[in-house]
Amino acid sequence: MIGFFVMASRIKPIIFVLLGLTLSCTAGAQIERRDFFMPGGAGRLHVREVSNHRNTKSRNLILLHGGGPGGVPSFDLPGPGYSLAEDFALRGFRVFVMDVRGWGGSKKPHEMDLPAEKSTPLVSTKEAADDIETVVGWVGRRTHEKTALLGWASGGHWACAYASRRPADLSELILLNTLYSINAPWELRSSMQDRANTERFDPHGGGYRIVDRNGLLRRWDASIPSTDKAEWRDPAVADAYVRQTLKTDRTSSTRVPPSVRIPIGYQVDAFNLSLGRPLFAAKEIRVPVLIIRGELDFWSRPLDLTALARDLVNSPEVHTVTIKNGTHYLFLDRPERGRSQFIAETMNFINRHP
Repeated sequence: MIGFFVMASRIKPIIFVLLGLTLSCTAGAQIERRDFFMPGGAGRLHVREVSNHRNTKSRNLILLHGGGPGGVPSFDLPGPGYSLAEDFALRGFRVFVMDVRGWGGSKKPHEMDLPAEKSTPLVSTKEAADDIETVVGWVGRRTHEKTALLGWASGGHWACAYASRRPADLSELILLNTLYSINAPWELRSSMQDRANTERFDPHGGGYRIVDRNGLLRRWDASIPSTDKAEWRDPAVADAYVRQTLKTDRTSSTRVPPSVRIPIGYQVDAFNLSLGRPLFAAKEIRVPVLIIRGELDFWSRPLDLTALARDLVNSPEVHTVTIKNGTHYLFLDRPERGRSQFIAETMNFINRHP
């Protein structure tokens, strides 16, 4: 099905193009998916709406990816039981899976069509927050309601940067495995630092990195405390995660092995956060905040959770949760390995704010 939505703007009409619509039935529900493109970012932003067609009283929730794959590979895998977007849609949400510029279906900066060394690190926190602002504004005009915002990993500090800028547009903020500006040991710092100046990001990194299947799964595999990864993660989920990520880059098949281009501006920001250099003012966030961390997460640190909670002095509610044995990818792991608890904690938190 092809369609067009035209929404009014004070400056000029903005056209949102609906490229496809799919319906599926799950446990008596009718799940509907629509893919939209809108002006913004590097020229075009992609948003997928996932909703229960039979639920007429849905609340809004935006799912925001991190610095690995884009939104759909993270939150809407086709394998049964492993689409976080569908899980929340079944629980009464109208879910919007967005892609920041450079990821997924959103347009990539033109520098990504050049060799990586021809540009500096691409896509900053400010640019990501600009893209979030575009999508939150569109969701608000489309539904006439505020939205909750859930950010994973780098998506968490992007979400915080936006929430500190425009807190009145959000109903809740949920953060998963997110770094905060605390000068404390961070195991990934050594792989990013300049050898001549260990407190500076490596200036030779270029604008983006190229990641193949092994690169997409390496950290996930390493964080699972079992030699048999299938005890923690369905092998079909890992395959779908890689396959869907590679599909987001039209150039993936031109390289051997197939691989995806990923902007590295998020790494620069993470490097600086790990040294205590702030990217946003936590005191400006004025919505209820839930901070969740997997105990086995390789990205965030326990101090990030406690320090951010301490600094959210103007949030009307701050709740923190550490999921025992949860990995960085806990919502893609088996239900008993943290996935079910993550969904339950998020639902319980949002439902406290009708």
